[in-house]
Amino acid sequence: MLDLRGTKTMFNLDNIAESWIARGFSFGSWEDFPNTLWENVVHDQDELFMVVSGEIELELAGECKRVQPGEEVLIPAGIVRSKRILSPDGARWLFGYRKNI
Repeated sequence: MLDLRGTKTMFNLDNIAESWIARGFSFGSWEDFPNTLWENVVHDQDELFMVVSGEIELELAGECKRVQPGEEVLIPAGIVRSKRILSPDGARWLFGYRKNI
């Protein structure tokens, strides 16, 4: 896992982490190479997802959308999702899973 907190971005990652944790989610960051595909993944927990840099296409239950940097997406548990890295320089993104209480 890539820790982007403290990295200079257009977002305050510490504030995002704080918000997600307060809402019951974990907080993590990831960096992918160009043309990386995460196809047909299913999780048993809700997931928060946010692009930090780069261009990512997100497919949820068969519907595709290009997610803009800073846009938060809630992916419900049990939904088939795919992430495709479209930008030539790869992409950085945030993720969090709802904590089981």
